[in-house]
Amino acid sequence: MPIIKNYGFLWERKNIYRGAGGDGNAGHLLGKASSNPNADFRDQIGVYVLYDRNQNIIYVGQAGNGNATLFTRLKNHMDGALWNRWEYFTWIGFRDVNANGSLSNQQNVNSGISGFKYTDALNEIEGILIEVIEPKLNKQSGRLKSATEYFQVTDERVSEVSMQQLQNELRQVKEALDMYASLSSK
Repeated sequence: MPIIKNYGFLWERKNIYRGAGGDGNAGHLLGKASSNPNADFRDQIGVYVLYDRNQNIIYVGQAGNGNATLFTRLKNHMDGALWNRWEYFTWIGFRDVNANGSLSNQQNVNSGISGFKYTDALNEIEGILIEVIEPKLNKQSGRLKSATEYFQVTDERVSEVSMQQLQNELRQVKEALDMYASLSSK
């Protein structure tokens, strides 16, 4: 039985929807896999990797012990000492996704694993390391046959500000200041 149930490689920090608090607006980590419904990985347990803007690994951590879910750990890194040091993250999840997109309650941090084979664990751990680190000399990709890769879903409430938008806003501020200065000098 595989330990790793799903994963997401190089998701973008800027697309994490943190929410505004309150019922139904607590934020999410949405992912999409081929024909499966969107799944929210905010309560996922597993391992994650943080990368800088050049996609260099800067931090490896775990989520699931205590109340430290994947979403909580990422939010802590967005506000803590690493707040300006990372742009991307990879996560490897141990909780399966149900048919409706919710995470399974079958796996938790204290669950035992029956039918565990060390050969499966070796393949999975090696596969994750190859996929995450991408060593130059490895010719094969990771062997993650039973795990499903999810791709990050960007919430429409997360918007990226373009350089053009910034230039337009600065132009408007400058025009307002110029107008104010000319009215003040009269």
